[in-house]
Amino acid sequence: KTWWHFIYFLVPYALYMLVSYTSDYGFVVVIVYLALLFQWYRGLDKPLVWTGRVKRFYAIMILFGIFITFAFNHFAIVIPIFLAYFISLFIEKILFNGFKVKAEKKIEAMKDLTVVGITASYGKTSIKNYIEHLLKAKYKTYATPRSVNTLGGVMKDVNDDLPEDTEVYVVEMGARGEGDIAEISTFVNPQYVVVGKIGPAHIEYFRTMENIRNTKMEILKTSRLKEAWVHASAMVKPEENVHTFGEKEALDIKSPLPAPEYLIEDVKATLDETSFTLNGVRYSASILGAFNAMNLAAAVLVAKELGLSDEEIQKGLSTLKAVDHRLQRIDAGGKVILDDSFNGNIDGTMASFALASTYEGRKVVITPGLVEVDDALNVQVAKKANEIFDVVVVTGDLNYAIFKEYVDPEKLVKLSSKSEMESMLVEQTMPGDLILFANDAPSFV
Repeated sequence: KTWWHFIYFLVPYALYMLVSYTSDYGFVVVIVYLALLFQWYRGLDKPLVWTGRVKRFYAIMILFGIFITFAFNHFAIVIPIFLAYFISLFIEKILFNGFKVKAEKKIEAMKDLTVVGITASYGKTSIKNYIEHLLKAKYKTYATPRSVNTLGGVMKDVNDDLPEDTEVYVVEMGARGEGDIAEISTFVNPQYVVVGKIGPAHIEYFRTMENIRNTKMEILKTSRLKEAWVHASAMVKPEENVHTFGEKEALDIKSPLPAPEYLIEDVKATLDETSFTLNGVRYSASILGAFNAMNLAAAVLVAKELGLSDEEIQKGLSTLKAVDHRLQRIDAGGKVILDDSFNGNIDGTMASFALASTYEGRKVVITPGLVEVDDALNVQVAKKANEIFDVVVVTGDLNYAIFKEYVDPEKLVKLSSKSEMESMLVEQTMPGDLILFANDAPSFV
């Protein structure tokens, strides 16, 4: 956030300079700032990770600071920061290119490796995990871990963790700008590609939905494409090796595009499972949320193409576990907890609300609203939350004003800090409640 630069750097720095020039007590500002920084660190609910890149930057900055202090008898702050920034850029560029060449050689040496590339506005990680799980029945599979989906992250994964006897490598690809996915796709060159649901996620980076679609479709720039499955939201015409899939309910009768080749129909979502029909075959999995039907369908299509039978696929679906923090059910203390804290899109949020509405008891939602979207979507979230839930807890200030306008005052609870979360849960919830963490959750969950 832009204002962080002012609050945490420029204002303290200006105060330090002012005190230093008017007195000999500039060190007091430094001590107070360090004390406040330590308090902030102690309040973190997740550990602060010092990456190699950050360590190199700080090492360069400190060396420059020490050199300037002793060489010129001057204590400098800004100059070491800028020098460290530009020199670290140069160093990281050299290291990056070296890592890339090493990763490319490793992939080229794995002659029998099949690569499956996955992208979407949301649902990428779920699709990746579902495909990896299903294909394990027949192949030695490996998938990029967690939400690793940048070129640098994939390169590191290939160099450090990709087993050399892997038969199928499932790669998630994300983007914050045009060209990002093209870089990853031309690097790993997948034979099989899935483009999941496309929506307004990260619209502030892409500006338009057309830019988002174009960027996601960069995944087709692989030089060895055999088959691709693209969700209907991408609005592309099927080709010989590019197939479309989607829901019948989402069809636009005014659209010049034909219906999806692979139709997802009769979706049923409960607090125990999700089931759907794909081209006449019924599938079910202990995965929550109607929106997951399209993610599961994508995994089924890839599995069938790679030789798994319907029986093998259904057997794999029956043992499929929910992705952590994505509509993950936890039964604890007599309460039903739905941890959907890693879901930050409108479709997933509305689906989780719809799922919660099937619960007969008291319902509580804890959410900051949606981030990186426009206010209109948060208005939808606030209205639906007011309609379904008995208690609506809003974390932080980002969207509180919207929720305050559209949620009944007796339902609304504001939580300023996550440190207050545990005591709030004791006060506001009771055995028998359903608690949905939507787009946010403390680590103790």
